[in-house]
Amino acid sequence: MSAKLCYYGSIVATVVLIAAMVGLYQLHALFSDLPQVLVLQSVAVILMGWARVSFGRRSFYFAADSQAENLVTRGAYRFMRHPIYTAIALFAGAGVTAHFSMLNAVLAGLVLLALLVRVVCEEFCLRKQFPEYEDYAKRTARFIPFVL
Repeated sequence: MSAKLCYYGSIVATVVLIAAMVGLYQLHALFSDLPQVLVLQSVAVILMGWARVSFGRRSFYFAADSQAENLVTRGAYRFMRHPIYTAIALFAGAGVTAHFSMLNAVLAGLVLLALLVRVVCEEFCLRKQFPEYEDYAKRTARFIPFVL
């Protein structure tokens, strides 16, 4: 895989992610008043906030092309390598589960596919930029601490 492919692939994945989330919103498939959904989505929002604070100002890259000087392994990143993507998947998944339809499932699948493309691209870049990423990846789960 080349850096250029990762860069453009992550941009396309971001556009797909945004489009799928907007589609879910427009179909009223993101929010619910069910207590289980509210709990899961609250956890997702808290995780997203924790990850953003842990990562700092540089957490708003559109493409997988970080210009960071150091690898973030504190806060939420101590437990999972991709807490922001985990939060997005949890939020969307909880909403779609409450409003299941085939169209909503397809959009949720696009959300997950876009997130996975971003993960692959970012990890490719991080491995090139930070030699210590390999050790970090060995001891830290991608999405669910101690599981996945």
